[in-house]
Formats: sequence, structure tokens, C-alpha cells
Amino acid sequence: MAEDEKTISKVSSLLNGIAKRDYLGVEGITDELMKEELFSDLSEDEFANLLTKCKSLLKNVASIDMDFNQLEAFLTSQMKKKEGGISEAQATAFTKFWKSNRSKIHDKVVYQSVFGNSLKDVSWRIDIKSQAKHIDQINTPTAIVELQLNNRSRPDQDAEHLRFEMDETQLSQVIGNLEEIEKQIVAHCQ
Repeated sequence: MAEDEKTISKVSSLLNGIAKRDYLGVEGITDELMKEELFSDLSEDEFANLLTKCKSLLKNVASIDMDFNQLEAFLTSQMKKKEGGISEAQATAFTKFWKSNRSKIHDKVVYQSVFGNSLKDVSWRIDIKSQAKHIDQINTPTAIVELQLNNRSRPDQDAEHLRFEMDETQLSQVIGNLEEIEKQIVAHCQ
């Protein structure tokens, strides 16, 4: 096996170990175990530097869920660094690792960042009132909304259904609030 292929294999295994421990919640994977199994030929300092570099790169890539064009540009910039950069073999290992693990890590990061219930589905319909206490309420449209919520603390439980109705004024207020939320998200993303 060529030296580059060995490096690619070892770095891929190291990244898998880091991902399993730090992102996927697998217990029992320690720095010492990874060093002993993969990089017993490196000194403690050399391994610590490699581990720190891999953890940092993985954190950067996972935090923004880089697509493969972004990843290629990012790894190219890391290879061009004079100090603290990565080798071409390490970049190849990282690319292979990210191709096979991106969705798992992304899903786990999203899951960890959500608190409380999450919205699974929304369904709605418009009804026209045919009976009411007051005559002026007859023939007015009403939105009937059903939200399906997943309970994050009990993923095995069926989705909770929340049903409510809104008149035109209430619906306008909700739409206005959602537009304000969208503006805030866009402002923070730029």
C-alpha cells in the first residue's frame, strides 16, 4: 500500500472516530484509543496536533453543512497554508469521509440544536360559517389549521395534533409575525 493510501486510510479512520464520538454519541472512543490503533508511530505532540486539526476542520465543515464545492475550496485553502495546513492525502481523506458522513452528521447537528417540540406537518382548510350566534358572522370564512408536532424528548411517541381556527384578522397577524421572523433570520444569515 502506498504511503498516501495509508495516510488516507488512517486519517479517514480518525475522522470516523471523531465523528462517532463527538457527533453521533458513540461512547468508549478516546483519544488514547485512536492514537494506539491508528497513529502509534506518532509522538504524543504530533498526534495531538493532528487530532486538533481534524476536529477543527470537521467542526468548521459540519457547522455550516458545506456542500462539495465549498468543501473543495475550503480544503484547497487549507492545503495552501504554510503553517498548520493539511496534506493532499489528508484533504482526500476528508473529502471521502464527508461524502459518506455528511447527512448523518448534519441530521445529528440539527437534532441537537432543536429544543422542545418540532413542527412535522401543517394542514389547513377554509370553512364558511353557516351557523352563528350573530347574523353578521354567517358566511364568513374561517381557516381551520392542524399542526403535527414531534416531541423531541419522546421520539418514539406519535406526533401530537394541535387544531385551531382563525378568522381573517388573526390569520393576517400570524402571517405578519412569520414575515418578521423570516426578516430576522435573513438578517442574521447575512
